[in-house]
Amino acid sequence: MNFINHTMNRKVTIAPLVTFRILFGMLMLASMIRFWANGWIEELYIEPTFYFPFIEGVRPFPGIGMYVVFAVMMLATVLIIIGLFYRYAISAFFILFTYVELIDKTNYLNHYYFISLISFLMIFIPAHKAFSLDARIKGSETSEVPVLYLNILRLQMGILYFFAGIAKINSEWLLKAQPLKMWLSANVFQPIIGPLFRYKITAYIFSWFGMIYDITIPFFLSFRKTVYTAYLFVIGFHFITWWMFPIGMFPWIMMVITTVFFPAGFHERLLGGLKTLVGWNRVSGTRVDHITPIYKVLITVFFFFQLLLPMRYLLYPGNLFWTEQGYRFSWRVMLMEKAGSATFYVRDKGADQSILVSNYEFLTPQQEKMMATQPDMIVQFAHYLEEVYKLKGMSDPVVTADVLVTLNGQPARTFIDPHIDLTKVENNWKNKDWILEYE
Repeated sequence: MNFINHTMNRKVTIAPLVTFRILFGMLMLASMIRFWANGWIEELYIEPTFYFPFIEGVRPFPGIGMYVVFAVMMLATVLIIIGLFYRYAISAFFILFTYVELIDKTNYLNHYYFISLISFLMIFIPAHKAFSLDARIKGSETSEVPVLYLNILRLQMGILYFFAGIAKINSEWLLKAQPLKMWLSANVFQPIIGPLFRYKITAYIFSWFGMIYDITIPFFLSFRKTVYTAYLFVIGFHFITWWMFPIGMFPWIMMVITTVFFPAGFHERLLGGLKTLVGWNRVSGTRVDHITPIYKVLITVFFFFQLLLPMRYLLYPGNLFWTEQGYRFSWRVMLMEKAGSATFYVRDKGADQSILVSNYEFLTPQQEKMMATQPDMIVQFAHYLEEVYKLKGMSDPVVTADVLVTLNGQPARTFIDPHIDLTKVENNWKNKDWILEYE
């Protein structure tokens, strides 16, 4: 009971929550501006004629609708930063960001999922009750909060790191140093450290270090004596990752918001500097926030599923990297190099001749690339082709596919049963026995 009280009810300064709110808002604002400036709204959510939604029926808004969505998200991030209408702003950001993420599996990234989870948790965190316009309007600031609010943010980050490390304990990563061996060999011309990538031992060192780093870093960040040393490793690890691999804002997001592990004194000094910079006058009146029992129950349920989801792959047979059953939403970050080609054939039931489908007529190059290695996307595209060819006059289209896939540099091999009618296959939680075994 003392431990539970220490991790839930002990009162701490609100400063870490406030700095987290500001830094998170700034990072998301920068991400939205970057996404808009690079033309990705048009490219990913307006130009395609077909999408691979996580939930059937989720589609982009027509016309300029998606620009409106991103504009509202940008406004929400500004409101989060200044702490105005905070609960509405963070709720709107979570809903819209998650909606955009659900539109097309092609664009799935682990850090998009992470942002959805963090923004959801922030709805219930009183990060706006100090150094915010909400507090100034109300005329009262909160000085202390239960440590649970801070610990749930740390726990979510710890889960990401820890499961990413556990996922690296496999023969491909540790014993073959794949796919790092391939990726590093492509970076031998990088300045300074590029020549080191010519040696096979470098890939093994990187692989083992990455596994040990991910598993241990949340623990080293959690202790006052090691937090700053651990943070130097965070900076080095994510900077090298950003430098070598095109994974967008994720390294910068992790470098910045990992400061949530820093001692309270750091956050109080940072806030003091910000208050001086903007000429903030202290709001009269302070009070302490409290946690309701229902909140504790909801948080417990939330993290129960967070611990369960990464383990669901154990329910399926076969090579996880080959079948990808239970792969998404499990913090498996940069663990494989997979490429493939999918050729689809459509014929009317009972007919002898088949029509060869030109994928590029329906899919963008990126969609075709991602679809060719992911079984649920193959099924979604086959169902779409069924509807297309029904409109062209077929009474009962049969869709089959020849799919060749290479995993971690191995020779390409047949991925799915080429004779199965994909229109009769449903995407569900059952084992996809039409995926051929990886030998």
